[in-house]
Amino acid sequence: MFGFLKSDPGLRLRKKLRKKYDNLSTQAMLAQRKGDIKTYSLLTAEAETLWNEIQQLNIKQS
Repeated sequence: MFGFLKSDPGLRLRKKLRKKYDNLSTQAMLAQRKGDIKTYSLLTAEAETLWNEIQQLNIKQS
C-alpha cells in the first residue's frame, strides 16, 4: 500500500556511480588542460566504462 515511500536501492547506486563518473570526467578534463594526454586517455576510458555500467542499470530499471 505504501510502496511509493520505500527508497529504490538501485537509485542510490546510480547516484553514487554518476557522482564518480562526473568526478572522473572533471579529472580527465583537467589533465587534458595540463597537457597530460596519457592520464586524460586513462581517465576517459575509465569514465566511459562507468557510463556504460550506469546505462545498463538504467535499462534494467526500466
